[in-house]
Amino acid sequence: MTVTDPPQLLPSGLRLEKIEKRYGGLLALRRVSLDVAAGECVALAGRNGSGKTTLLRIAARLARPSSGQVHFTVNGQPLETNPCTGFVAHATMVYDELTAEENLMLFARLQGIVAPVALIEKLLQEVGLIERRTSLVRTFSRGMRQRVAIARALLQQPDILLLDEPATGLDPEGVAWLAATLRKLHNAGCTLLMSLHGESAISALATRAVRLDAGSVIADTREDAGIRSILAFAGG
Repeated sequence: MTVTDPPQLLPSGLRLEKIEKRYGGLLALRRVSLDVAAGECVALAGRNGSGKTTLLRIAARLARPSSGQVHFTVNGQPLETNPCTGFVAHATMVYDELTAEENLMLFARLQGIVAPVALIEKLLQEVGLIERRTSLVRTFSRGMRQRVAIARALLQQPDILLLDEPATGLDPEGVAWLAATLRKLHNAGCTLLMSLHGESAISALATRAVRLDAGSVIADTREDAGIRSILAFAGG
């Protein structure tokens, strides 16, 4: 996925139906239903422990719900095959003993991407790491590691991109770059679902905001004033 020339994407949405998630005696999600239409940019807000990360992990198929269903949709109808989905976790989940280039090459091979060298070079250029491409990730700052994680999520040119507090560790320049990147992806048709903490250049992209509390949806708005109110509350 290049920022300068985004591809034509499948207009894919996401539907979560009555999702519950239990960890022993802890109920992390309580029958959460959320319908994200194709092309939406939805911001999830809520205090730590409200269920945002759990919901995103279930949407990314990295965790199974205790009950409930996850569906991908096109034109509001369930898809028979899953669209291409990218995920940027709060933890970067990159390999310290590999270089930035080797990390991306490994994941490209795992994902079956054919001839990924040019794509990896372009992504490293865009995330500002081309000059550190052969440096071990263990020498990177938190923000640099986050840039590698974002580049990894874009390898497959996702139709749906899920992000868990993606600006974590990024300096102001990095936040501005990420906001511009997400804007171009969204304009190209990519559906975005992301957890955020407070208002920022990234939250300004949201076309809708959903607030979680104790594992339940307690607010959901597409109104500009409502979006700002929800995100401002989450940052407080």
